[in-house]
This record gives sequence, C-alpha cells and structure tokens, in this order.
Amino acid sequence: MEALRSPESSPNLRKVTLAFPVKENEVLLAYKKRGFGVGKWNGVGGKCMENESIVDAMIRETQEKIGIIPVEYMKVAILNFYFPEVSPDKGLDQQASVYLILNWEGTIHESEEMFPQWFNIDRIPFSNMWTDDNLWLPYVLKGKFVNADFYFDRDQNVRDSNIRF
Repeated sequence: MEALRSPESSPNLRKVTLAFPVKENEVLLAYKKRGFGVGKWNGVGGKCMENESIVDAMIRETQEKIGIIPVEYMKVAILNFYFPEVSPDKGLDQQASVYLILNWEGTIHESEEMFPQWFNIDRIPFSNMWTDDNLWLPYVLKGKFVNADFYFDRDQNVRDSNIRF
C-alpha cells in the first residue's frame, strides 16, 4: 500500500466550502446533476475563487447553486479530503470548511447543477452520498465540531480516516 498523503505532505489543499441549510429536524441536501460528485446527495458548495474568503465563497456558492443568501451560519467542521490514488495535479485533494446555515434570504430553488430537497435528520440518504458523510454529518447536526481527514480509493470510497471531535 502506498503512503497516504497528509496535511504535512499536501500543504496546498484546494479550499472549498460545503453548506447545509437546516430548520427544526430537517437538513437541506442537494442532488448533484453534473460535475464532480454527480449522482450524489450533498451539501451545497464549491471552490474558492482567487482572493475570495471561505465565507464569501460559501455565500456565493449557496446563492449560485440553490438561490439563497445565507445571513446566519456557523462553521461546524474542517474536513481534509485526500485521493492518494489520483495524481495530485488533478486537484482533488481539498480542505472543506463546512457550515450550517441557520437563516437565509431568498427562496430555495433548483439550478442547472443541483436539485435541493429537505430531509428529516433521521432519514438522511447516506447510501446515496459520499461514503464519508455518515462518519461526520450526524455529529455536526447534533452540535459537535468535527476536524477530520478522509482518504479515498480510486472508486471514491473512504479507505482510511482520522476524525477528531
């Protein structure tokens, strides 16, 4: 087995955002219709543009993907994703800053890239999500801050993880 990349050996992780609107006992997930992660339910997000803060990226991506502007939110996780079986120049290694969106302006709607849907937090479709999501998402929805490293195989399944609460 080859050595796993780590934060020390991959200091230039691409900065990305991931946001989950929440209300009462529900979380909004979005079905990815195209691009990286197609066919999976996930939070809303994407990569930072040059000279853009992570918060500004989260707000922009949420507005672009599902039509709302976050006005109250909290950072709930920092997740490092590594794809050691994929060449680093593909840019898949990334650090996701994860937010829960507690209040927003606008109306949630579908875009060309994502189809949003509310799910009860007890009925999240983990079998149709990234394989790491069931390892951390339930904890942030219950108020825990998560800092984690996930290592994926070439089929995009978690092969190793280090999760800190």
